Amino acid sequence: MFYSLRRNEMRKQIIVFIILISSLSVFGQAGSGTKWVGTWAAAPQLVESGNMPPSPGLTNNSLRQVVRVSIGGDTIRLKLSNEFSSNSVTIKSVQIAASTGGSKIDTATNKELKFNGSSEVVINRGEAVTSDPILFTLTPRMDVAITIYYGQTSSTVTGHPGSRTTSYIISGNNTVVKDFTGAVTTDHWYNINSIEVIADSSTACVAVLGNSITDGRGSSTNMQNRWTDIFSESLLKDSTTDKVGVLNMGLGGNCVLAGGLGPTGVSRFDRDIINQAGVRWAIVFEGVNDIGGVKNSEASVRIANNLIDAYKQMIAKAHNKNIRIYGGTIMPFKGNSYYNQNSEECRNAVNKWIRTKGNFDACIDFDKIMRDPQDTAQLLLPAYQNDGLHPDAAGYKLMGESVDVNLFTGADTVYQQGNNTKPESFWFEAERFVKSGSNFNIVDDGLASNGKYITVKTGVQSLNAAPGDTLNLISLPFMVTNDTTFNVFARLNCPTYDDDSYWVKIDDGAFTMCNGLVTSGWAWMKLVSANLSKGNHKLIIGYREDGACMDKLCISNDAIIPTGMGGVDSVAVSVNSIEMIKGYSLKQNYPNPFNPATEICFTIPEQSYVSLKVYDTLGRVVSVLRSEEMHAGTYLQQWDAKNLASGVYFCCLESASFIDTKKLVLLR
Repeated sequence: MFYSLRRNEMRKQIIVFIILISSLSVFGQAGSGTKWVGTWAAAPQLVESGNMPPSPGLTNNSLRQVVRVSIGGDTIRLKLSNEFSSNSVTIKSVQIAASTGGSKIDTATNKELKFNGSSEVVINRGEAVTSDPILFTLTPRMDVAITIYYGQTSSTVTGHPGSRTTSYIISGNNTVVKDFTGAVTTDHWYNINSIEVIADSSTACVAVLGNSITDGRGSSTNMQNRWTDIFSESLLKDSTTDKVGVLNMGLGGNCVLAGGLGPTGVSRFDRDIINQAGVRWAIVFEGVNDIGGVKNSEASVRIANNLIDAYKQMIAKAHNKNIRIYGGTIMPFKGNSYYNQNSEECRNAVNKWIRTKGNFDACIDFDKIMRDPQDTAQLLLPAYQNDGLHPDAAGYKLMGESVDVNLFTGADTVYQQGNNTKPESFWFEAERFVKSGSNFNIVDDGLASNGKYITVKTGVQSLNAAPGDTLNLISLPFMVTNDTTFNVFARLNCPTYDDDSYWVKIDDGAFTMCNGLVTSGWAWMKLVSANLSKGNHKLIIGYREDGACMDKLCISNDAIIPTGMGGVDSVAVSVNSIEMIKGYSLKQNYPNPFNPATEICFTIPEQSYVSLKVYDTLGRVVSVLRSEEMHAGTYLQQWDAKNLASGVYFCCLESASFIDTKKLVLLR
């Protein structure tokens, strides 16, 4: 049984507990003078219905998937992800072998991968597992086949739809079969996430954050000719960069800020870039899906500023980990349905910032390389598909060869870290500040924080100025303890450009019209920034267009855009004059006992990577509630245990410097 203990005592008991039950993943460690470095990776997402595994499906069947690595090595490990599936996935066996083309393997090279010494592993929903290290001769740019024999799988699947590579499904357990003759084929990857090699200290990798252009739409299936493939080959040809791996973290349809397919660029930056093994460089080449289709000049300016703010976040995070980070300019797309003059102005503004010395560590000017000199708003002929947005194989070759390999030489960089300003983030449920008799409606919505959001009554607008009466203004008092810049973020649902704006001011300043806040479903958007002094302040918001929906507000001196439903409402925890957060804490869940849902409140005093997991009495993870970089703040986490049996469970909050647990009792 766990009880609240001092930090060191608790950590020791948990370590002993984990060793005794042998139920948590144990990862192999590289030896002295060596380290793990990524050689291949793909960004996971929830697989859409049109990209699901074809019949006969994955359950109790074998799947062979082919990937091409970048650098070589003699010791490898494989990571599998079940991050987005609704249920656990049982893996009965995993084999890896040299591919000899198509579905064929060199059986002499075939080796089984194990997990904590076992062939079988269950990947809980929301989690990933890494195999034990094995000796395997991996040569640079080698094609390897990963064959998985599945047990029970989830109805929803974690994968990477844009594989540009054929995978093979065959009934039953056929992991050691040389040729999957008669297999059902699909051009998608499922569950495979990354391959790492043990390498010497001079070896490193570059991780690329991108969208469908990086993911290779328009390249040739099974030819491995994305621009990152060409770039990898260029690195290997140069003796000064032949120990640099390339990780393609492109996601088709992905956006940096909000909407699109898969987790947004800002929300996956830690997972896909910062936390990759052996990463020394990063390339950010994403933004076209955010700016495509911008409808007016106000939205153009706002989205450009929001993208730049997002890039600044990424730069700060990379430098905090001593990673050099380069920006790729957004290529032209005239001729595509995305294009209009407002989008072009937005693209040019963003590219100007990317090119400005001192922002990114360097600029990779894809726009300059790929644009038509006679019409710089469109791609150079003929190196593009007929959609005007995506290059073809020749275009990707030009892109990959244009990247200067000299940017990827030298040892680790040590960056001077930022100031020690105490992080402050305040959260407010918008409906708590609506006055009786106002023009705001409070609407129930299960996807909104606290289950409610606000929207102005149909037909009520204030287009030219903020509402003149205080009844129709939302007023939020707050107190800050730092003299610094604070940002105001709002969780919004604004479906069109005719219902996407608010009036906003802080204290006695003038109202600012915040327009161009279109989202795809609920998403966090930045409204304004202000330099504030220590003391009491007031945020005032007025409606402008009907149809705009507001769920929650965040005031923070952190530039990182919030994700999910954010932190716990400051009013809900009786913090009217907000004070500094004094330390980590994990409070007892409420209600307890519970059936089937409960709330877990926890506090973190600084921006840090936080894990909040629930274990059963055997030490098995039954739910991952948080596993991410988080702002300082107090959070209220919902946990629904409807799929679990009655009994005792343990909730564990852990960061680099803190660990604590609470006992949870589920009574049905």
